[in-house]
Amino acid sequence: MTTNKSFKYWQWRTIIVSMVVYAIYYFVRKNFSIAMPGLTAEYGISNTSFGIVIAIGSLIYGLSRFLNGFVVERVSPKTFMGIGLILCAAANLCFGFGVDLSYWITGVHEGPQFVNMLVLVMGITIVLNQYFQGMGFPPCARMLPQWIAPGELATKMSIWNTSHSVGAFCAVVVCGLLMTNLGADMSGDSSIVARITENLAASIKGWDNLPAADQATRIMSYASHYGAWRWCFIVPAIVALGGAFLCFTGLRDTPQSVGLPEIAETHTGKEATEGKKGAHGKFLKHMVFFNKWVVLYALANIFVYVLRMGVLDWGPKFLTEDRGMNIQSAAWSVAVFELTAVFGTLFAGWATDKIFKGRAHRMCLFSMIGSVIFLGLFALVDMPVLLSTIMLALAGFCIYGPQALIGIGAANQATKEASATANGLTGILGYVGSALSALGVGLIADHFGWRAVFITFICVGVVGAIVFLIMWAAPRDGYERSRKFTEKLLADDEQ
Repeated sequence: MTTNKSFKYWQWRTIIVSMVVYAIYYFVRKNFSIAMPGLTAEYGISNTSFGIVIAIGSLIYGLSRFLNGFVVERVSPKTFMGIGLILCAAANLCFGFGVDLSYWITGVHEGPQFVNMLVLVMGITIVLNQYFQGMGFPPCARMLPQWIAPGELATKMSIWNTSHSVGAFCAVVVCGLLMTNLGADMSGDSSIVARITENLAASIKGWDNLPAADQATRIMSYASHYGAWRWCFIVPAIVALGGAFLCFTGLRDTPQSVGLPEIAETHTGKEATEGKKGAHGKFLKHMVFFNKWVVLYALANIFVYVLRMGVLDWGPKFLTEDRGMNIQSAAWSVAVFELTAVFGTLFAGWATDKIFKGRAHRMCLFSMIGSVIFLGLFALVDMPVLLSTIMLALAGFCIYGPQALIGIGAANQATKEASATANGLTGILGYVGSALSALGVGLIADHFGWRAVFITFICVGVVGAIVFLIMWAAPRDGYERSRKFTEKLLADDEQ
């Protein structure tokens, strides 16, 4: 394996710059969850409506990752990634001014017609943003296996995967501060206070059973920062434009693009089939779509994403509505979930390479078991808020192991030549899970309460663990499979 100083410099530069850029992708994506309580308070948007919007957006994101996995195999990954971030910034700016667009279309500032138009505008911009978000991960899935050998891919890609948590952490912290420090003070406007009261009473299950003092505190917290949710989209959009510039200037696609040789361990033999009609398509089919280990990783990703996105998308709403936290405390609790996820991701990568010899699926099994245990304690055991937050944090530590390792394992099984396509497949099924989570959580929370939501999460986690158990005998990577396939392809052509 190449170990010269120049290669190490470019390897770590690629890892770090792509981490920062992808964290910014999350910064312009996870801002929505912090804005949701403010949108409910001001406009009465229900959990079910949010669930539909999130579900559609999740499916679009998964489809985008799948389609862009094919595209990025043939274009410059860094250019593709930078353009996607610029488009995400544009979508977030449109969302921030969604109220103005809705007023311009309807001619009214409130009422059912205005709210329905706002939900439509919100849905369109979220869908566009999610499609553009799908331009972020495929370039990284294509680029990083070019720079990292299979034997260290889990460790170094797990370091890279902390970008998810760093970006989401920054989103919930920054947007939590924006929600509690910006906006107009409308606490003296009786019509605004009355509207917020009506909206919260309609959207929060058990509102009438809350003490009057708690009701008043929640009402005035939203009235005092009316419209603050807009800044949760405007500020991240500005940051995203800076991230696009960093992407264009800081990344390089392959070692060969800076005069370095490819990593010897990642030789697939595929170059011998270049120029042969249909060879690339046959390679993708064999290494991705007809590779049972890649398919099982993709299936498992459904269950992982139900858990991960369920907590991340709905955490602030659950904590404000069920546990009685204010929005800033809820934001910090979810931020702690993301912070511990960083350490969980790093540990999962280290353990995969050092304990399980690169077999990511084995580490995923133990991580899923841990997530089920801690989510069960969090949801089903009555405990103080601090201890409850610790249980949620430990669940984050476990959940993010499989979230990171599925992409790593699929990339290793498909090899560097098909890693983006394999991650496209795992991505689209992962976001089927995210869509199911969005729809399911919204409907279950509205009709059965939050306890039922977490019982569902526990059942989903058990099924996910079973899928990983089925994969126990899988090999570390697919490079031997790749070489045998290309040899067979060449032999068939010679006959």
